[in-house]
Order: sequence, then structure tokens, then C-alpha cells
Amino acid sequence: MQGEAAGENKQVFGLALAAAAVCLVAAMPLLGGNYAVRVSTTICMFVTMGLSWNFIGGYAGYPSFATAAFFGFGAYAGAILQTRGVPMLAAWVAATVSTALFSCMLGFAILRLRGHYFAVGSFAVLELVKLVASNWAGLTGGGSGLNLPIVPGGPEFAGRVFLYSMLGLAILTFVVAILVDRSRLGFGLRCIRQNESAANMLGVDVDRLKIAAFVLSAMFVGTSGAIYASWVSYIDPTDMFSVLMTIKVPVMVMLGGAGTLFGPIVGVVVFQLLEEKIWSSFLEVHSGVLGLVIVLLVFLLPGGLLRLPARLRLVRGGQAVA
Repeated sequence: MQGEAAGENKQVFGLALAAAAVCLVAAMPLLGGNYAVRVSTTICMFVTMGLSWNFIGGYAGYPSFATAAFFGFGAYAGAILQTRGVPMLAAWVAATVSTALFSCMLGFAILRLRGHYFAVGSFAVLELVKLVASNWAGLTGGGSGLNLPIVPGGPEFAGRVFLYSMLGLAILTFVVAILVDRSRLGFGLRCIRQNESAANMLGVDVDRLKIAAFVLSAMFVGTSGAIYASWVSYIDPTDMFSVLMTIKVPVMVMLGGAGTLFGPIVGVVVFQLLEEKIWSSFLEVHSGVLGLVIVLLVFLLPGGLLRLPARLRLVRGGQAVA
């Protein structure tokens, strides 16, 4: 009973911090300049992507490297519609639906793989979708990319539009994550992560739950891709299907704590602030320095930052016994 009460208290405290963070981000146009708005928008985008990846990679334990494929798919779906006269919001909704359908069809094939085979297969999806976007010039613009309509009202107004759009999407994804975490779906995905064969023998509908998690890991990422395309007003296959992005997202989640509710948020915020600080301090070698710092953090904190207090208590308890 005490353990459950402590867990509830931690979740209430975490929700309070999340609400305070939302208020801070919402007030960023008043508190900071264009740079602060840009960084906040990027953080909200990666929070959505981290929470989404956590459905399949954290709860189900399937190491997906298809995040950038869904991001680019949503970006191109929204961009193509906008260049053909579809309103921006309608294009975002259509990109979400099309990404969900794409991931559902893909899930029937790729989720038959497990472990390293699934990781390699998901990475192959990224390269395949990138190849299609690069060569289907009549639809995607090919290597020349696509130019999107610029949001009227000036840079400051546009910055606020996309900040609040990304923030709203991050909040929606977090609400869905709460529902999944406390539902039978979340329980079933944890069973799959622990032992998929045993879960299947106990009557868990493994295939259906994995596809549900895979779709959830894709659809909000597709929405963020569509919003991002409207934000930058130009997209091309190299940027939209970035290998670096598809690696960064799992690293962020593992840094905070994979399979936890608040871990992806913590990991994204810490990673992004580290990246901005290291980028400004080590301009020429910032990628190498950032990679070294993240590798050290992941290896020294295998359970993520959220499990650090528990690990410290265990160490102190061992010292006390000694």
C-alpha cells in the first residue's frame, strides 16, 4: 500500500511539473525572443516523437528505427496536399491519418521480426521511403524538394502558430501516453517486453497489441512532420529522412527512462539543452562532444535519469549495511 501511495504521489508531482512546463512554454513568446521560441518548438516536437517511440520501443521493447520514416512520410503527405491547395490544418489531419494507415500496413509485415532483425528491418524502411521520395520527382519534387506556402502575418506570428501547434500535439500525445500507461494495452505491452512467447501462451493478443503500439508510435510523429514542413516552408528527402534523427529519438528516451511515462520528456529536455549548450561551446566538434556525453550518460545510467534516485538509494543502503 505504501509503495502504491508513493507511486501515485510521484505521478501527481510529475503531472504538476509537466503542467508548469506547459505554462512556461506557452509564455515563451513573452519571456524570450525568436531563439527561445525556436528551441521551445523543437523541444515540443521531439517530446512528441519521444513519447511516440516509447509506445513500441519502451513499453513493447521493440527497438524501432523507423521514426524518421514516419516523420518524413507525414511531412511529405502534408506538403503535397498544401501545394495542391488543401488548407494547412486539413493537410495536417490528412497526414496523420495517412501515416497511421501506412504504419498499420507496414506493421503486419515488419512486426513478424524480433530483436535485431526488427531493428534492421525498421531501418530498411527508412532507407526505402527515402529512396521513393528521392526518385518520385513528379509527386515529391525529388532531390529538388518541395516549397510550401508561407504562413502570413510575419515571422513572429508564424513562430507562435507553430510553437502552439507543436505544444498542443505534445500535450495530446502525453494524454494518450497516460491512457496507454494505465490501460490493458499498456499492461499487455509490458508483458510482451518481458516475454512475448509467455504472453502469447497466456492469451494476450500479441499481434494486435504490437500493431496498435506501432501505429501509435507513428501517427503523432507523422503529424509533427507535417507541422514541421509547414514551419520551415521547404522540405527535401535528405532532411526529412535523416538517419541522425531516427537515432536521436531512441537515445533521448533511453536517457530519460524507456518504458516510463515521464522518461521521454525528461530525456528530450536534457538532450536538447545539452545539444544547444555544447553546440554553442564546441562549434566545430559539437557532434562528437555531444555523442561522447550521451554515450557516457547512457552507459552510466542504464535505467535512465528517472531511475537515478532509486539507484542512489540502493548504493546508500549497501554502504549502510557494510
